[in-house]
Amino acid sequence: MSRIELVNPATTQGEAAKLLDQIHGAFGGVPNMFRAVANSPAALKSMWGAFGALGGGTLDARLGEQIAVAIADRNDCEYCLAAHTALGRKAGATAQEMAAAQAGESSDPKTAAALQFAVAVVEKRAQLADTDLAALRAAGFDDGEIVEIMAHVALNLFTNYVNVAFAVPVDFPGVKLRAK
Repeated sequence: MSRIELVNPATTQGEAAKLLDQIHGAFGGVPNMFRAVANSPAALKSMWGAFGALGGGTLDARLGEQIAVAIADRNDCEYCLAAHTALGRKAGATAQEMAAAQAGESSDPKTAAALQFAVAVVEKRAQLADTDLAALRAAGFDDGEIVEIMAHVALNLFTNYVNVAFAVPVDFPGVKLRAK
């Protein structure tokens, strides 16, 4: 049971209603995470805007979802792990690729570098070494893409914290966290 109210899209009004309508259009329903965040229209606008901006970025959706599951696993966020595994599959990743990404791994060297960087940001709380950035550049990422990876990390930290702190009920097919 959620620790905060899950806003009912059918009865809410104002900016939250408009945003939830957009979310409904994108997902065919309103996932519980957005219903929780809709308690603050400003927070919902920020979250939905960030998803939209990054969806139009230079990194492809598949990599964005792989980053999301790696971070979700580190933060024990069952909600985001389930949601982003499903979204990653929809973006073309195999079940094996998503499971590897959950562990921060990939058989593709460029994807592996991005995942290792994202995990390092979370585990080191952004106290990175020059070698962390050098590994990304060596894998072929430019500074704009590196900043975009960081934006994916930041957005996923926000969503992970929302879902874990508020015990938002998972409404995507469940995925098990890795044993630590």
